[in-house]
Amino acid sequence: MYPGNVAREHPDRPAIIMAASGEVVSFRQLDEGSNRLAHLLRDSGLSRGDHLALFMENHPRFLEVVWAALRSGLYVTAVNSHLTAEEAAYVIDDCEAEVLVASAALAPVAGALGPDATPRVRLRLAVDGVLDSYEPYETAVSGYPATPIDDESTGATMLYSSGTTGRPKGVLRPLPDTVPSEPDARLAATATTYGFRDGMVYLSPAPLYHAAPLAFCVLTHRFGGTVVVMERFDPARALELIEQHRVTHSQWVPTMFVRLLRLPDEKRHAHDLSSHELAIHAAAPCPVPVKRQMIEWWGPILYEYYAGTEGNGSTAITSEEWLGHPGSVGRARVGSVHIIGPDGEELPPGQEGAIYFSGGGSFEYKGDPDKTEGSRLPGGLSTLGDIGYLDEEGYLYLTDRQAHMIISGGVNIYPREIEDVLIAHPAVADVAVFGLPHDEFGEEVTAVVEPLDDHEPTDDLARELLAFCREHLAGFKVPRRLDFTDDMPRLPTGKLYKRKLKDRYLDGEPEPT
Repeated sequence: MYPGNVAREHPDRPAIIMAASGEVVSFRQLDEGSNRLAHLLRDSGLSRGDHLALFMENHPRFLEVVWAALRSGLYVTAVNSHLTAEEAAYVIDDCEAEVLVASAALAPVAGALGPDATPRVRLRLAVDGVLDSYEPYETAVSGYPATPIDDESTGATMLYSSGTTGRPKGVLRPLPDTVPSEPDARLAATATTYGFRDGMVYLSPAPLYHAAPLAFCVLTHRFGGTVVVMERFDPARALELIEQHRVTHSQWVPTMFVRLLRLPDEKRHAHDLSSHELAIHAAAPCPVPVKRQMIEWWGPILYEYYAGTEGNGSTAITSEEWLGHPGSVGRARVGSVHIIGPDGEELPPGQEGAIYFSGGGSFEYKGDPDKTEGSRLPGGLSTLGDIGYLDEEGYLYLTDRQAHMIISGGVNIYPREIEDVLIAHPAVADVAVFGLPHDEFGEEVTAVVEPLDDHEPTDDLARELLAFCREHLAGFKVPRRLDFTDDMPRLPTGKLYKRKLKDRYLDGEPEPT
């Protein structure tokens, strides 16, 4: 199913409910709105395989734009709404977007994404307001038919994977060779695994530009279900929404579980959660005590998976399985899991190595053949860059992330991007960025700076460096802690021994600046 099919059978059924405003978008409205935009996109010269970028907060129009692309055979790139103009412009240009849809609520950044910053873009549409170099979205689509375009075909997302070095890269997968209105065989697996069905209600508490929330919202619509979108996450409000809308399914990251568990008892137990059938979680390893407490509270409805935007394979685990294998992210669900040692040999159960999948989906990192090749091994194996091991029953355990990827609040952050900013400051001789454990966010971004000899490692310098970061980076990438050192641990080859530096913190040696 897709919005057109549901709109014919249940035109007034809510497709989207915005949690804060209460605004409701019916399936008829979603279908007609996405059709109008699809006609505009065709009229603007976009054809199957072309690219559209979306820069918007959680908004009633967000999924309308996504569905317009998905029913037009286009790639849609949802851009993180917290990025700076410099960062957003890179993604929009790199994905080769010819159309940019942005929200006027993001005017300080969206307004800077004009022709000079994003020269590939031929059409810019502003939702809910006026922006220089943009056409008003509502006016632009109003004259187009609310019926489907003649050459509907299935599109796809092309989201940006948080890699381990340099700038992010778009994960490019082949477009499905299907028509959106036809049944999709893959939906049967979703129904079996998650219990998705017609009339379900899905709570989306996370930003829609993330891969998992966006995918689950689209899947919910394919089944004829209602999506309740939180504009921003609030733990007490999330519980209230489950009761208010009789939510059946939801998707979370471990940070949200921590905040839910920290609510006072009177708020935690104030609402009827009996409609809640399945709580899906992923994005970051969930601490064993946190997950155990959530299962004790909500019952055995937690379902965890391990996968990436790349779609090359996945594992999954139910609550019952997890209680017998605490800390595991499950057994292979799509493809097969392999643990590979440093010499390319497959390791037996219990031995730690690089995690590879085989038999899953194909992908490439757009415009980066070296990165694509670096994720591959002979025999059709590919990796997301994580480290772990299998037990005797085939359950996978994650133990580390290759190249010290930071996951803070379920968001992937790559250190080099932050290091590249800090090293550009005239007072910095060397820098290392990594994640340290944090009770709520999982990890916090920590920077260690070796200043040049003529700069004293003072509090004033630390404040100056953090302010410098804020000028060039989104807020969630700015280090929460910045310390100084005069002994950066580098090997004779020049390679930074980051693990040794991080271990100093874990052993309690450094003092915060």
